[in-house]
Amino acid sequence: MLTHMLKAKLHMARVTHAVLNYEGSCAIDGELLDMSGIRENEQIQIYNVENGQRFTTYAIRAEEGSRMISVNGAAAHLASEGQRVIICSYAMYTDAELDSHQPALVYLQEGNAVSHTSNAIPVQLA
Repeated sequence: MLTHMLKAKLHMARVTHAVLNYEGSCAIDGELLDMSGIRENEQIQIYNVENGQRFTTYAIRAEEGSRMISVNGAAAHLASEGQRVIICSYAMYTDAELDSHQPALVYLQEGNAVSHTSNAIPVQLA
C-alpha cells in the first residue's frame, strides 16, 4: 500500500510577483527549491495565509539567490504580491519507506530568507 505524505514545505513564503500573463506555474528561488527538495515541474499545493485560497500548480526554477516566489498565470488571481503563502509538495511512500520518512521543512522570514529548517512539525498543544 502507498500512503500520500508531506514531502516538503516552504512555510510563510512571501509572494514577490503575481504575473497573470505568464504560463501557469510558480517560480521559486532555485536555492529554496534545492533546500526543500522540490523539483522543477513538480506539482505543488499553495495555501494563501492571507485569503484562505488553496490551489495546485507546478514549480519552476527562479534565479538562485533572488528569493523570488512568483505566482503565475490564472493562479495570479489567487495570490497577490506581498501575501504570505505556504507551499507544499506531497509524495507516495510505501509502508517500509514510512518508517524513515521525514519531510523537508523550510521556514522563511521577511525577504524570503531562511529562518531555519526542520524534519518534523512540532506537536500542537491545547
